[in-house]
Amino acid sequence: MKRQIVTFAVVGVMNTAAYYCLYLLFLIWLPYLAAHVLAFLLSMVGSFFLNARFTYRTRPTWRKFLLFPLTNVTNFLITTVGVYVIVDILHDGSRLAPLLASAAAIPVTFVVSRWVMLPGAEADPLA
Repeated sequence: MKRQIVTFAVVGVMNTAAYYCLYLLFLIWLPYLAAHVLAFLLSMVGSFFLNARFTYRTRPTWRKFLLFPLTNVTNFLITTVGVYVIVDILHDGSRLAPLLASAAAIPVTFVVSRWVMLPGAEADPLA
């Protein structure tokens, strides 16, 4: 379990870096919310394969791939609302907003990700 948590964190850092690079790239041509959504969707695909291979050491299947977006619904909602609040309400910069907004969703994403990738695993992810 500890290995999964550490690997999940490492994959998360790599995924966040990929997301952020894509976000900055898309920000050149798109409004910030469109850049956020597109970068998020592309990085989610990468996250699925990295987590299947390295975090959970499980074979990727179509079923898991189709369920995997559930692992990011909370993350997506929190980061999207967070980006909006930071940029439009707090009037802070759009460049760092996604990084600041993403931190709160990490624990929930791990629990749901483990449930999708390892169906039937024990209920307590920290056990």
